[in-house]
Amino acid sequence: MESVAGNLKLVQARVAAAVEKSGRTVADVQMIAVSKKQDSEKVRAAFDAGQTTFGESRVQEAKAKIPLLPSGVRWHFIGHLQKNKIRHALPLFELFHSVDSLALANDIERISSEEGMRPRVLLEVNVAGEGSKIGFQPDALVAAMESLLQLRRLEIEGLMAIPPLAPEAEDSRRYFVMLRELRDRIEREFRTRLPQLSMGMSNDYEVAIEEGATLVRVGTAIFGARAAVKATSRAELFEH
Repeated sequence: MESVAGNLKLVQARVAAAVEKSGRTVADVQMIAVSKKQDSEKVRAAFDAGQTTFGESRVQEAKAKIPLLPSGVRWHFIGHLQKNKIRHALPLFELFHSVDSLALANDIERISSEEGMRPRVLLEVNVAGEGSKIGFQPDALVAAMESLLQLRRLEIEGLMAIPPLAPEAEDSRRYFVMLRELRDRIEREFRTRLPQLSMGMSNDYEVAIEEGATLVRVGTAIFGARAAVKATSRAELFEH
């Protein structure tokens, strides 16, 4: 698994350079190693090389993988969370990146209350208005914020977005700016704090950091390309 350690070291160096360029410190940006569809040996290799936080997009896959790995591994959920998986997912993940509707937020609130939990969540924004992606439209999120902030169990920490796939990293910059400006608008209008911006993947995380990302989701740049498969669900569209 030497290649995983080597890839991780390279990504860490590029993250550090982008952070320095943005005028922030390395502590301001957390890298999530996207481990979906990766076997536990590769995840362990990355953990042994110093990576502590990993992202999964399927609850069943995570349930099988997590017991095989050290207790020091931290897990984030980055895929679409189905209603019937909420109760299973809540104990597994410390942060949910992709709460994509008010209905889902209400379901998480209800189940969290029943289970006595207070999940940390991000709100997913469909910044480009793509029909193939779920997520709040920017104006719809603003309209829903009053209701979202009334959910007492959810710890809403910020926003997340996945820009359209583009040939050049620079093509994603305007979407990262849109997400940051939307976050700033919501903070002003609702007098709340949303410190986290989850944006940037293997092909554009450096640009995302320059535009204020606090969480970047990097998979293929660390683990290598996954085998090509036909996407059978919206969760499989999360290619990081």
